[in-house]
Amino acid sequence: MYAQMVKSEATNDDPEKLAAFQERIDRGEKIEPKDWMPEGYRKTLIRQIGQHAHSEIVGQLPEGNWITRAPTLERKAILLAKVQDEAGHGLYLYCAAETMGVSRDELTEMLLDGRMKYSSIFNYPTLNWADIGAVGWLVDGAAIMNQVPLQRTSFGPYSRAMIRICKEESFHQRQGYDAIRKMAEGTPEQKKMAQDAVNRLWFPSLMMFGPSDKDSTHSEQSMKWKIKINTNDELRQKFVDQTVPQIEFLGLDLPDPGIKWNEERGHYDYTDPDWSEFFDVIKGNGPCNVDRLAARNKAWDDGAWVRDGLLAHAQKKAARKHAAE
Repeated sequence: MYAQMVKSEATNDDPEKLAAFQERIDRGEKIEPKDWMPEGYRKTLIRQIGQHAHSEIVGQLPEGNWITRAPTLERKAILLAKVQDEAGHGLYLYCAAETMGVSRDELTEMLLDGRMKYSSIFNYPTLNWADIGAVGWLVDGAAIMNQVPLQRTSFGPYSRAMIRICKEESFHQRQGYDAIRKMAEGTPEQKKMAQDAVNRLWFPSLMMFGPSDKDSTHSEQSMKWKIKINTNDELRQKFVDQTVPQIEFLGLDLPDPGIKWNEERGHYDYTDPDWSEFFDVIKGNGPCNVDRLAARNKAWDDGAWVRDGLLAHAQKKAARKHAAE
């Protein structure tokens, strides 16, 4: 179904309808699934929401690995709740994408065969417990910075899904900061682990906002359609400005020697991430790309019997209903 929609893209963009559609966007109206929309708008949303959903699901992997090894029962319960939340976020987003005519199975198949991506940050390993704190604080902090504006995105189902997701992500960030604070205030060895985690995850977190605006191929049109509300560089700067004082409060060293307050700009200057590394990870060459996709493929294959059973049950139920009529 999705492939058919993409093929019909060129035939569906009537100039008058396009103009009327843009007027609705400019007035701040929400676009609903049954409304007319350009195929480019639909295709962009399917790509963005699908990648967002995949990121929530794949994002369970680096943290789920630490549930049984959390240092206390309280930390175990918190992490378990967080991983469960991420699964729920993925489901909300898959449902939002399905309103546009693409099935969850199609989205999953596009992930597994490489046609769809997920956030590059999840291709980095979580080596110790401090990493789990840094993931909650930095990675979820960057995610919130990206996602809060999406509550105002122009597509209604996506906008509404983000309201609950952002509330839960705020909890995730707070638990991550609390975990890393405990490490930073702990023994010298624990503080060293916290510093190492922040050093390793700082630049991958900055990459979560996507490439520099000058290299972003989708941002201009997405901004015009209000699929995106802020540019990549705007959000990255906001994240740096918010996070640097938190690092200093923890008594940790800044992970980037290039970070300096710029009085004239009213923002922190910082070193750009290594974008060659970012694009290399996106192409599948990150530390954990192979492991992450292998885990998702295994889950897909192992779950085939469940999907088959559900389908058979639905068919029997429909047949009984038909016979009763």
